[in-house]
Amino acid sequence: MITLVNKKVLYTARVHTAGNRDGGFSRSDDDRLRITHTVPGKSGNGTNPEQLLAAGWSACFQGAMALAGAQLKVALPPQTAVDAEIDLVLGDDGYSLQARLNVKLPGLARDVAQGLIDAAQRSCPYSKALRGNVDVKYTLA
Repeated sequence: MITLVNKKVLYTARVHTAGNRDGGFSRSDDDRLRITHTVPGKSGNGTNPEQLLAAGWSACFQGAMALAGAQLKVALPPQTAVDAEIDLVLGDDGYSLQARLNVKLPGLARDVAQGLIDAAQRSCPYSKALRGNVDVKYTLA
């Protein structure tokens, strides 16, 4: 059983989902998010959970690098980007995920850029939530 600890809640995302990967939909309570789900590889409009995870995680990871940069007094280059790849895999134990985050920090010294990536891995809520549960490779591109 998981017990929620007493922490200051900064934000709560509320999303209603009906249906599944094939034709379901999700809508946020503030109506900013309205999506239809489509099975990967199937034609038509829509997205899938892996794309949503990739988008959310890469955005959060960039934010974590920016915070680390501010603490270290290192400005992130304007062309900073994270290309996230989320694989849905099938193994002997059923379905699972694996991921690669390819980080672009052009113009920064390699050791400085790697330091930002390492700091972001420690502080990004997505990275912390998935650590130990999803095989992840972080690469400085």
